[in-house]
Amino acid sequence: MPIAAELFVECLENEGVEYIFGIPGEENLHVMNALLDSPIKFITVRHEQGAAFMADVYGRLTGRAGVCLSTLGPGATNLITGFADANMDRAPIVAIAGQGATTRLHKESHQVLDLVSLFKPISRHSTMVMEPENIPEIIRKAFQEAQGDNPGGSFVCLPENIAAASIGQDETPLRIHGQASSEPTSENIDYAVKLISDAHYPIIMAGNGVFRDNASQALLHFAERLNIAVAQTFMAKGAIPFSHPLSLGTVGLQAHDYVACGFDQADLVICVGFDMVEYHPHLWHPKRDKQIIHIHKTSAEIDAHYGVTAGVVGDITSALQQIAEQATPQVQHKADSLRQTIIQELDTYAEDDSFPVKPQRILYDTRKALGAQDILISDVGAHKMWIARLFRCEVPNTCIISNGFASMGIGVPGAIAAKLVHPERRVLTITGDAGFMMNSQEIETALRYQIPIVIMIWNDGEYGLIKWHQQRRFGRTGYIDFTNPDFVKYAESFGAKGYRVETAKDLLPTLQQAFSDNTVVVIDVPVDYSENMRLTEKLGKLVSPS
Repeated sequence: MPIAAELFVECLENEGVEYIFGIPGEENLHVMNALLDSPIKFITVRHEQGAAFMADVYGRLTGRAGVCLSTLGPGATNLITGFADANMDRAPIVAIAGQGATTRLHKESHQVLDLVSLFKPISRHSTMVMEPENIPEIIRKAFQEAQGDNPGGSFVCLPENIAAASIGQDETPLRIHGQASSEPTSENIDYAVKLISDAHYPIIMAGNGVFRDNASQALLHFAERLNIAVAQTFMAKGAIPFSHPLSLGTVGLQAHDYVACGFDQADLVICVGFDMVEYHPHLWHPKRDKQIIHIHKTSAEIDAHYGVTAGVVGDITSALQQIAEQATPQVQHKADSLRQTIIQELDTYAEDDSFPVKPQRILYDTRKALGAQDILISDVGAHKMWIARLFRCEVPNTCIISNGFASMGIGVPGAIAAKLVHPERRVLTITGDAGFMMNSQEIETALRYQIPIVIMIWNDGEYGLIKWHQQRRFGRTGYIDFTNPDFVKYAESFGAKGYRVETAKDLLPTLQQAFSDNTVVVIDVPVDYSENMRLTEKLGKLVSPS
């Protein structure tokens, strides 16, 4: 007689699940046993947070829900940070947790928490299986919600007695029906066409929704056809190639950066796939004096600084194509000089040999070491700001930055997931020394599954981003210092390789050697974060050209 856990796994197979990232536990024993007979690959991790981050990045890169699994209680609570990161970054994810038997949920009981309520505020959908025959519906809905127009997290809780319950032979997964994308209305298309045709200085802001809707090519055609420059949010790097003459690079610093000058001058901002969580409108639209076109799968979030003049809601590719065909192109895009200023800044430190190494030089050499299709995963910290500003991205989804929830610790597990999705590409994570130590245990996971990744640590012995904020706001710092292990020996203790950069000129050959090693490699790079305040001072003096 089949049991519910076997049906549960069969439903996951029906959804096309390739990997489940997680840790076995007593309350999910029946599911783990069923997985032994499944083509789904279970990746046993060293901490549930690592599992959730792996599922998070898997979802970002594939558009399909990454799946993570834990036991009840502390196992489930350990999933929360990575799960919340995926949900706020609009990455499809399904988290599964075991639970105590339903016969003890009504009272205080060992390790039992109300997990459905715990996950509800940080998910699109949160539920518990109460009857075995409901499993096909529950799994289908979980994936449909996670992978919808506004993707994010679904949580499913499976009590141990339900998992072990017998089921009938006729219980099978539900058929998956594709959902057709809605088309934008002709009235909204016409209004957007008029606004663009009448604008004197339009600018495009591309957000992560461009990737989720596979609209990068349509965006490029739109920009070229109408001759409008494109700025990209942190999570949309590569939406058009940086080398393209219409690319203004990345926007998103809270400070007034070069790209922000383009927004200062613009009379029309065309937001394509833009999610407000990426870059708050009060930072780029403080005076509320511009017209805004919102082109997205979903309606705009309400905000005083994001007053939408025209909302074009529906399939992004279709909307861009229709508008591009009808709108009047700009005679000359007005961002040529701004783009040249940005490129000049990027090239300034290419030959800087000072040590510790400046962030600009590190990223210049990193770009040289990586091919256009190779993947950079950024952890969260001061280095994230430098990567967002200076790393030149040519291809969509090749620079993964968490900028919704923006949790430290995503780098190492995220790199593992990226390499599983794209084994043919080189994968590098850049992380601070603080973020690295939060999930460095997953080095063992990568080695055990023979997943070669390179981990570059920007070593400064401080919480560098917090120090930067303290210096800017108060002119003094505190409570941000710590000591680090010997990262080379630390890597070697796992069986990985470790290198320490001793001069700026060592960096590029060390990176090249690390990728040639074809294993897990840790590179310790002392970084000169005095550049943080120099950047703040420079941008503080920046005045938009008239």
